[in-house]
Amino acid sequence: MSKPARNFPRPLSDFMAATLNDALKTQGFASAELLTRWADIAGPEIAAHSEPLKINWPRAQKNPTDEPPEPATLVLRVEGPMALEIQHQKDIILERVNRFFGWQAIGRLNLRQAPLTRLAKRKPQRTPDPAVTATLAAGMPEVADEALKGALAKLGAAIKRK
Repeated sequence: MSKPARNFPRPLSDFMAATLNDALKTQGFASAELLTRWADIAGPEIAAHSEPLKINWPRAQKNPTDEPPEPATLVLRVEGPMALEIQHQKDIILERVNRFFGWQAIGRLNLRQAPLTRLAKRKPQRTPDPAVTATLAAGMPEVADEALKGALAKLGAAIKRK
């Protein structure tokens, strides 16, 4: 018997994986995990001021020997003032990255001073004024459901605030 086709929605990551993997391979990344988990790998204080840019892998040797391959170079984009501090912590960064890979993949670290590409942080939402919410809820006697009345009152207070 053959399996029935998938009828449920597939995650967007299933469609984007092939496209992103090709783009990441040109930068030397085997997967996006080093980029997406950079704060976990390097630590929050280092990740706040740096991001992986690419990995430069050495060319393969024509005469294969029993020696392990030469380690790659990790290129980091670093904010200008923190470049010196991150350079002093390069041994820690290399150890953490190699622990993530599970083998001695990265042997050198190159720094490029440039602004980081950060996503804009969302402002935390303010809660509506309780007095305005109560006034609006009192003005809706025709709504019998209290949960619906409270939700509508919060919505009205948020609209009035803007």
